[in-house]
This record gives sequence, structure tokens and C-alpha cells, in this order.
Amino acid sequence: MAVEWWCRLERKPVGEDAVAEVFHLNARAEDFQGNKGVGRYVLLPGSDGRAAEIAKRLQNVVVKESDRRLNCYFGDLQTEQGAIGVAVVSTGMGCPSMDIVLNELIILGAKRFIRLGTAGSLQHGLVNFGDYVIATGSVRDEGTTSNYAPLELPAIADLDVVRALETAARKERKVRFHKGLVHCKDSLYAREFGVGPLAEHNRRYMETLTRCGVLASEMETAQLFIRSQIESQVGRAAGESADRVKSGAILAIVGDDVPFSKKNSASVIGTLISIGLGAVTELSTAEQSQLA
Repeated sequence: MAVEWWCRLERKPVGEDAVAEVFHLNARAEDFQGNKGVGRYVLLPGSDGRAAEIAKRLQNVVVKESDRRLNCYFGDLQTEQGAIGVAVVSTGMGCPSMDIVLNELIILGAKRFIRLGTAGSLQHGLVNFGDYVIATGSVRDEGTTSNYAPLELPAIADLDVVRALETAARKERKVRFHKGLVHCKDSLYAREFGVGPLAEHNRRYMETLTRCGVLASEMETAQLFIRSQIESQVGRAAGESADRVKSGAILAIVGDDVPFSKKNSASVIGTLISIGLGAVTELSTAEQSQLA
């Protein structure tokens, strides 16, 4: 019974149709189809407010609201090569929330994910407010991913998505970006702000990450990468290369020596959105040329 349930969740049914039911997103499998079988490219901001801002850059937008504010925005990104189907869904804060949203998107057939998030710098003087970090991997300092894989397994972004994000970032004028490891945590206030009786332990831990070269700290990438890796392996084992799940993340640095700085934050987020949509164009162009 356990094996049969796992296979249904992984969209690999055992003697029956794949499960299409989800419990938190107001969407259906057909909403995520398109792009010549690749499916809609899904952008994953943390907040619904940012999701709505991203949707303003799309055309023919349809919104499917959720009572938990996990609204789904569906639209077309107009490019020189034509329209690209895009969806935007907020993940909320932290890996447990990402776990719910990402699993339901996977059940509905989505296969391409790019997180557009924010983070705090761990390399003051090198990674500063207004910079961007393209995550190549994530330190698993949280509990959600341990339900999927042992901690020895690294959480790695898909290289195709990393390349698309890097190309898009290079095309933006006067953008400083970095590429490397980020830290994913459960507790913002304890780990990063030093609240509670373990403050000194947490300070030393974060200092160790800095000395190891980790660029920034956030709260969702570990689950995004681990869950995508597992789903990608299921598709690969079944010989379904086109069905392989790919995910990546780009993070706007909104805190360095001052947490959550407000200086020019709207401009920083606007550029983050531009890079994310540019990455969709780059990734789609590369994938469609492979399918031709």
C-alpha cells in the first residue's frame, strides 16, 4: 500500500490513473499544460503580493484564487520567439509551506520552477544590498527535506536553470550578481537574528557558514531543490527525459549590515522580476530548439 501511494504521488501510477487532486491550490492539471509538452514555466515568489506584481508583466492573465492566498496566476510572456505560457504561485514562508505548494504543483504536472526570492547577505562587503545571488546549491539547515532524503545528499539547482538565470542577469544593465551556495533555515529569528537562549550557538553557526563561503541566507531553496531532484530522478528512471523536473532560484539581497533595508527595495524587486522572466525566455528558447 505504501509503495502504491508513493508511486501515485510521483505521477507514476500502479495500475490506475495518476492522482490529480490537490488540497490547497485552486488549479487543475490542464492549467499547467502548454509550451509544446514542457508545460508552463512556474515562477515561485514568497508572497502573493510579489506574485501579483509578476503577473502584471504577463498578458491574457487568469487568476485562480485560494482561500489561503496561494493564488495561481496564469498568463503569456510575449517574446520575439512568440508567447510562452507562465504560471506564478506564491510559496509562503519556509520549507514546510514550499513543500505543500511544490508537491501540489508537481501533482498537477508542472515541471519547470524558478524561485524569485529575497535573502540576507552572509558576505558583507562582497554581497551587498541590491545584489542578486543565483543559487547553485543550498545548505539544508531545516527539517523538511530530511523527510525526503538523508542530510548527506546535497540540495542542488538544475544546471540548465542556473545557466538561464546567469544569461538573463548578464543582459540586465548595471546588475551585480553572484553565483554559489545559499543557506536555507527554519528560523529567521533564532538563526539569523539571535533571539532565544541559543543565541551564541546560532551566531557561531552563521559565522561558520560565512567562513565557508556561503553567500546568503533564506528559507525555501533546500526543499525546492531536494524535491525537484527526487522527481527528476523518477522521470529519468522511467526514460522520460522531457518530463524531468528542473528548478532554480535567484535571490535579491535585501539585507546586509541592515536587515530588510528599505532603500530602493521596489527597484531591486523589479529587476529581480525582469531577470526571472528573462530566464524563462532563455530556458524556453533552449528547450524548444532541442524539441524541434
